[in-house]
Amino acid sequence: MEVFMSFSVTGIVLVFAGAFFLGLAKAGLKGIDMLNVTIMAFVFGGKASTGVVLPLLCVADIAAVLYYHRHAQWKHFWKLVPWMAAGILIGVYTGKDMDELLFRKIMAVIIVITILIIVVMEIKKDRAISKHPLFAATTGIAAGFTTMLGNLAGAFANVYFLAMRMPKNDFIGTAAWVFLVVNLFKLPFQIFYWKNITAASLKVDLLLLPALAIGFICGIKITKGLKDDSYRKLVMLLTLAGAIVIFLKK
Repeated sequence: MEVFMSFSVTGIVLVFAGAFFLGLAKAGLKGIDMLNVTIMAFVFGGKASTGVVLPLLCVADIAAVLYYHRHAQWKHFWKLVPWMAAGILIGVYTGKDMDELLFRKIMAVIIVITILIIVVMEIKKDRAISKHPLFAATTGIAAGFTTMLGNLAGAFANVYFLAMRMPKNDFIGTAAWVFLVVNLFKLPFQIFYWKNITAASLKVDLLLLPALAIGFICGIKITKGLKDDSYRKLVMLLTLAGAIVIFLKK
């Protein structure tokens, strides 16, 4: 625990809570990962937190793929991943010195607006936007760009999968494969270009693995009890709430 010697008790509790929320999210409670992003950024700082969180994301993605792999919908995987890769490359070279506060507020506003559009689509039963070829491209690039800068891709991926009206397990299984590939793709940039992943950050990650595992197990149990319609509403609510938290964060 010497890794946490410089942390306050509050900071230690928050970090373990962040890992727990990440486990919940990767097990299926999409949207709650916004709490992890906010907590880790608060404790470690915006850019530094991405180096702490990314290895945890990769571990959780592997667990999610092992559990949900049979539900993956590969046509949606291939629609998103190339655009997300493009967004990551844009983020690598343009986002390194971007003002974090401005970035988070812009992203939060975009997420809220997009969720509201999804709600209107739900009410009107209109899928014209989601069927447009540019929808996958724009959400994919936005997801890739934001995941490089602040691990915020989950919100945009949620928007895409919600718009596709995917059943619960298909949603989770496809997202698991998408983020496993995308997060592994990000690793070299974080290690060698941004230099955010270090021996010290990996020691923190090792200590957080139990909290991540507990969150994942709890997430599976909670998700199993949700019907598809209830699951969609919960993801919308959590994504919207997370965007508001990010917007309000100083």
